[in-house]
Amino acid sequence: MYKNILIPVAFEEERDVAGAMEVAARLSGPDAHTTFLHVMEQLPVYAAEYMPADMLAGTRSRAKERLSDLADKVPGGRMAVIDGPTGRSITEWASDNSADLIVIPSHRPVFSDILLGSTAAWVVRHAQCAVHVIR
Repeated sequence: MYKNILIPVAFEEERDVAGAMEVAARLSGPDAHTTFLHVMEQLPVYAAEYMPADMLAGTRSRAKERLSDLADKVPGGRMAVIDGPTGRSITEWASDNSADLIVIPSHRPVFSDILLGSTAAWVVRHAQCAVHVIR
């Protein structure tokens, strides 16, 4: 049984957070902690200058609220919002915070994922702990 579980959350309809929560609950040991993590991608400078200054702060605030709602549904639930490239940030956070399992929702792959890779594929290849992918 796992004690420190990470569930990366992307707020897109095709991501199965409920399924990830169910798997995490089944695999968690007594007194386990589950962290819901959202990674905010950095905008390129040329795009960021055209965005209202409060837009990113509002997006971060809404992400924290939604993650907090998820964390409240799970015993030992926590949440975190970080900045950076998604795949790398997830694996670094897991390593830095001693996660022993990442339960990551994934979309159905398309041909472009074979050429470009996806966040779930990055996490599977680079995580230093167990990874369970939900489809």
